[in-house]
Amino acid sequence: MKSRLYTIRRGALSLLILFTLLNVQAFAQTGGTAPAKTAQLSAVEKKLTGNISVASIKSFTNALSADEMEGRGTMQPGGDKAAKWIADRFKALGLKPLGDQGSYLQAIKFKETVLTSKTSFQIGDETFKSGEDYGFVPLPFKKENSSLEGDLIFFGYGTQVFSSKAGVNPFAEVKGKIVVLAEGPPESISQEDWEGTGAAFKILQGLMISGAKSVIIIGNGRDSDSTATQIDYFGRRQIALADESDSFMPFSVPPIVMVNQNAAQKLFAKSGKNRQEALTEAENKEFKPFALGQTANITTEFKTTLGTSSNVIGYIEGSDPKLKAEAVIFSAHYDAYGLDNGKIYNGAADNALGTAEMLSVAEAFSKMSPKPKRSLVFLAVTGEEYGLYGSKYWARNPTWDILKVAADLNLDGIGTEVYGPVKIMVGYGAEHSTLGAMFEDAAAAYGVRVIPDPVPSEKVFYRSDHYSFVERGVPALMLMGAPGIDPESLIKRIRAWEKANYHQPTDDVMADWDWSGAKTVADVMGVMGLRAANAPAMPQWLKTSRFADLKRGNTGELPEEQ
Repeated sequence: MKSRLYTIRRGALSLLILFTLLNVQAFAQTGGTAPAKTAQLSAVEKKLTGNISVASIKSFTNALSADEMEGRGTMQPGGDKAAKWIADRFKALGLKPLGDQGSYLQAIKFKETVLTSKTSFQIGDETFKSGEDYGFVPLPFKKENSSLEGDLIFFGYGTQVFSSKAGVNPFAEVKGKIVVLAEGPPESISQEDWEGTGAAFKILQGLMISGAKSVIIIGNGRDSDSTATQIDYFGRRQIALADESDSFMPFSVPPIVMVNQNAAQKLFAKSGKNRQEALTEAENKEFKPFALGQTANITTEFKTTLGTSSNVIGYIEGSDPKLKAEAVIFSAHYDAYGLDNGKIYNGAADNALGTAEMLSVAEAFSKMSPKPKRSLVFLAVTGEEYGLYGSKYWARNPTWDILKVAADLNLDGIGTEVYGPVKIMVGYGAEHSTLGAMFEDAAAAYGVRVIPDPVPSEKVFYRSDHYSFVERGVPALMLMGAPGIDPESLIKRIRAWEKANYHQPTDDVMADWDWSGAKTVADVMGVMGLRAANAPAMPQWLKTSRFADLKRGNTGELPEEQ
């Protein structure tokens, strides 16, 4: 699942979601909400889901997350191998190709940007290690090679920018300096208020416009893992569409570096204060920037390479002479972080599992006779981890008439469905279209409680592949499931997994996974797809949704969020 731009602490998001799920669950168990409504499956639906096999889900997940796939990296041989493997599965199941020139593959041109060995960061005589001690923040600006040297100055959290007296320039001392900036907010300001006012951007913008040679960001000391996690991500290769232009800014953008606690301590070695003392002083409203008595040298050299990766698309033709021209799309991203810095990121939970669940649904529909009235398109996309690139590309270059795409059902997550039998599900986007009621009814047939987006402020709805379809005016929904085990045990497990495995080389298939939960998620997807394919009309936006006026094929701006 893609994070919000520059927000790399994705594991924290997943834990927050699960915390909220658990709170809702606990409230329901005490009688705080009505129990899940009951519903039944038709005989046809039972036959369909009877063919969704746990063995297949398990087999597909293991195959896609094996070391041989080298992490299914976008613009890497492992990604190509995974795409071919999925295409071979589609062919074996009898799906018709829906890619380029009669194939199952839709090629997309990408560019990869990495830092070369000439890149360095020094404080005095000490050289730090890229990807371990420091990382360059991958801002969406033009990547320019540079070599610079400058004296260090500590700017605190930058809050003086908002509290300076009239006529006083809070940036007066930064010209020609390398500015050390504490990651905000300070303790006196809530994260919500900090983000809501755009404080971080305003401070960085002011530093750049005022002539700072570079900015070094240090952690605030309240989250010991924050900077280390972000530096790990920043050290990885960056992927973008080949024709994606660099964002325009009306001023030059110097390199922005984030350092870990060890490097941060050494920034203050000659200042007369240690890191924590400096951070404490920065909390004071009367804080004034001060020199650190040291010089830093920063050299950056980028290498950009062009290449391709592919979406994989196959379809099952509908049985109705007229409605088969319309299609329900099932989607999941098959890419992970690939082979990077000598490590394989197998991405078993995110998202080999979701892809395997989608493939198991395709397998079940391939055995169905007669077929559903509308056609069924199965879309495995690449490039999701770097910006939803594969789904955006397909939605803008559809291989099925976008005006006749009935809906998109998407699978992406963090693997919580294999922690035990699924008892709770979220349908991201359910409140916007008639897919919501369909989802609730399908889930109820499995005794699963449907809850709304538990953390709307995190905007998960906008951060996975289903949203690429929303942008084109197609109702879409992403499914996510969680077990009903006791909250304390689940929280403990999620904490351990997010710290050790999430978007790491250790995201592998685990021996203690409960595959029944994965089948439940796949079953619900299958039932929803069947109902959408056989319904008299395609799903529609609800009048209460901000997307109510969107038409399929939309190419304009989306309505602003209320």
